[in-house]
Amino acid sequence: MAKKQKYYVVWRGKEPGIYTDWHQCEKQVKGFEQAQYKSYESLEAAEAAYANGYTPTIGTGGPKKARVSVLEKDADGIVSVKAGTEGGPILNSLAVDAACSGNPGVMEYQGVYVASASRVFHYKASLGTNNIGEFLAIVHGLSYLKKHNLDLVLYSDSVNAISWVRQKRCKSKLPVNDKTQELWDYIHRAEQWLRSNTYTTQILKWDTDQWGEIPADFGRK
Repeated sequence: MAKKQKYYVVWRGKEPGIYTDWHQCEKQVKGFEQAQYKSYESLEAAEAAYANGYTPTIGTGGPKKARVSVLEKDADGIVSVKAGTEGGPILNSLAVDAACSGNPGVMEYQGVYVASASRVFHYKASLGTNNIGEFLAIVHGLSYLKKHNLDLVLYSDSVNAISWVRQKRCKSKLPVNDKTQELWDYIHRAEQWLRSNTYTTQILKWDTDQWGEIPADFGRK
């Protein structure tokens, strides 16, 4: 009797995707910190699970029911995610946020993988603004996802930053001087990346009212 075909979904691993062979799946997750993967009996079930994002298995009760989200677009074309009947954001995603001690002041941003709340990248500048940090965080996130060929959505809680990224321009009024020149050089490289690259990543507005603070928040409010 032929062995029944299984399908292996890798959400977090060396190369996320759907695999039909366990040994290929194992190569993606073996030794990878906080790897996330499961097997399914059909391709349809695997594709649906991959699209909905990873949900952990609790005891013997089986996996949690996948969370449902509804995309909405406002008058300015900004896409937001609103909680559906079951609520919650897409877990298989990247969230970015920035913080600034003073405005301007010491600025930093980070990217966090939502499902595991693990930091993916971090940047700090001696002088900047919160809006600049939010803008750079999104561009850094886009670049990271493209570089690693990751098909995840990207969350930001900044409407301004999302708009600036769409316009491929950081519209900050921070003066250019000896203290900010290095940061402005970094900003110009980010703008150049937006102008010279294409990407398929969806940039979505984090629904703070429904879900609380974005996972990449620095907790300084």
